[in-house]
Amino acid sequence: MKDVGKTHISEAGPSDFDGVGIRAHGEPEIVDDRDVPASGIAIAELETRKKGRFAYFKTKQFYIVLILGQVLSLCLTATNTFSSLLANNGNSIPAFQTWFNYVLLNLIYTSYTIYRYGFKGYCRFLWTHGWKYDRLDIILSFCDVEGNYFTVLAYRYTTILSAELINFWAIVIVVIVSFLFLKVRYHPAQVVGIFICIGGLGILIGSDHITGTNQYSVSNGDQLKGDLFALLGATFYGASNVAEEFLASERPLYEVVGQLGFWGMIINGVQAGIFDRGSFQSATWNGPIGGYIVGYTLALTIFYSLAPVVFRMGSAAFFNISLLTSNFWGAIIGIQVFGLTVYFLYPIAFVCIVGGLIIYFVGKQVFGESLKPWLGRNQEKGISGIGTAKRRAEHPDVLV
Repeated sequence: MKDVGKTHISEAGPSDFDGVGIRAHGEPEIVDDRDVPASGIAIAELETRKKGRFAYFKTKQFYIVLILGQVLSLCLTATNTFSSLLANNGNSIPAFQTWFNYVLLNLIYTSYTIYRYGFKGYCRFLWTHGWKYDRLDIILSFCDVEGNYFTVLAYRYTTILSAELINFWAIVIVVIVSFLFLKVRYHPAQVVGIFICIGGLGILIGSDHITGTNQYSVSNGDQLKGDLFALLGATFYGASNVAEEFLASERPLYEVVGQLGFWGMIINGVQAGIFDRGSFQSATWNGPIGGYIVGYTLALTIFYSLAPVVFRMGSAAFFNISLLTSNFWGAIIGIQVFGLTVYFLYPIAFVCIVGGLIIYFVGKQVFGESLKPWLGRNQEKGISGIGTAKRRAEHPDVLV
């Protein structure tokens, strides 16, 4: 993984999308990283100018990444709500309903990549990046598809309480994989912040248990199977998050998301054709069902479009703990859509999780987690794009 990304697309003018200047409808020029200056001002020098335990809190980027994390949490809540509405109306086709998301991502981002590079330039780009990047794209797409599939499948066999508890495993996977393969080292405040966020979700789960929200029989009486599916889904999710963070740090966002959509469309389509045929034939189809699928697809597409920005400005670990508030947002939506009632512990849990997110960044300097250890001291191996530390060093006045 250390040798990946020795080349990148050189700048040919101001970028209008991802901080990388590429001639529209032209062939990309491939150059060596050593020929490109790391930044207008050395990142290490900028770090020494503004020190302090709360330096990152004084930047606009801290509030942007915090808000983006909650926007993603709301998108996740929306997808869960639409999935519940589909299931309640006799449509439980997890692979099929997610396939539309990958198709839309492919149409938007792969088409834009071809527009930027031209068809010949796009083919040259694929050939130049070679098997190493293609392999990572396929691994990312496979893990993402399977994470979605097994997590949804788990709810058929186990309780919501068990599935939510096991989903903590995704955070563990992210921390371990990032530590071993990306050489990420976590500050004590980050560890404390993660545990506080997990404690907040524990309060949410405890509230559901007290109010009897999760007290229902497990279908087929096979809870162990459901727990294993949830564990497998969380493992795939964690691995895909780390892979996407790595790829987004070295390549334009439209390339990463476009390749995710392309390979995900193929993998998910094959899986849906094999495992969802029976469910598809017995499903109910009408106007409201079509609306739910459209809403699910749009919410998930927004989620996938914004997630790489959070991976750049924050990390895979921050991404996952930000999503812990989705239970709270789900309860708020559930009041209006499903007639649920909110126990008094929910607001407390939400404050606890947000407090953990803030503590997570204590001790971070002005660049926060946008400094990626695998990109070099001045991020010379990375791309200058939306949300990256390299872009901020070159253009100190930009927001992202």
